[in-house]
Amino acid sequence: MVARKQREMVYEAIIFSCALAAAAIIILIAAFVFVEGTPVFVKYGLERVLFGTHWYPTGKVYGLWPMLTGSVYVTAGALVFGVPLAVLTAVFLVEVAPRRVADSVIRPAIDLLAGIPSVVYGLFGMTAVVPVIRTLSHSIPGCAEDPVLSTGYGILAASIILAVMILPTIINVAADALRSIPPEYKAGSLALGATHWQTICRVLLPAARPGILAGIVLGMGRAIGETMAVIMVAGNVPVVARSIFSAVRTLTGNIAIEMAYSSGEHTQALFASGMVLFVFIMVINTAALMFIKKGAR
Repeated sequence: MVARKQREMVYEAIIFSCALAAAAIIILIAAFVFVEGTPVFVKYGLERVLFGTHWYPTGKVYGLWPMLTGSVYVTAGALVFGVPLAVLTAVFLVEVAPRRVADSVIRPAIDLLAGIPSVVYGLFGMTAVVPVIRTLSHSIPGCAEDPVLSTGYGILAASIILAVMILPTIINVAADALRSIPPEYKAGSLALGATHWQTICRVLLPAARPGILAGIVLGMGRAIGETMAVIMVAGNVPVVARSIFSAVRTLTGNIAIEMAYSSGEHTQALFASGMVLFVFIMVINTAALMFIKKGAR
């Protein structure tokens, strides 16, 4: 009995050490980024760096507002396109599709979608999505003559690609949330005379809302942090967007594009981009988790 308790104490210590290591890694990464990026904010001021609309490192101008808004626009567009499709697909998997079709065709396809490298998504966007958007933009008055709006690279292309990339995450989490609903909910609704679709819309989806929102938060985190695919289709122009066709640069893209040849203060400005991205993600995730807990209660 004593030996058994000692083994349990050892296991608990190992598990606690792993959890502590995970927390320590996050703290160390955050501390490193903040230490490297803070000098730029101290030297030029928070307002000038965060809300500056021009990014020109050779002239020591480090305005991050175009990249921040670019990240917001691209992520919001991905959620607009991806969330309805993902939730409806989850409903189809759980409530509509025959079990054999769902298990042998649809679910493997979703898992395969999650395993495709991001560079392949970017290549698909460059060769298939961007030309279509370019043709569409040329049909809109004023866009064909604007070099920022007429290339096809921009918010719309990046949003479509990111929407496809976040589908597996949201679908899987939303489907698990729907499966976790007690069967009595559905049986009671049908017994009261509701149709199948009324039960889905008015009983199952509201009951699964906390889980669906958790999937949306995870998908949003994937969209904000994506780099390679966004670089390939966003246009990477550090300007404040004026249209959904406008080329933009995200915070992650800004770091990936310029870190290889940056030095000195330029590198610190890129770390400042990482600081803004880190804080932005923390604020969004915290607000979303609070909303999920409130909905669960």
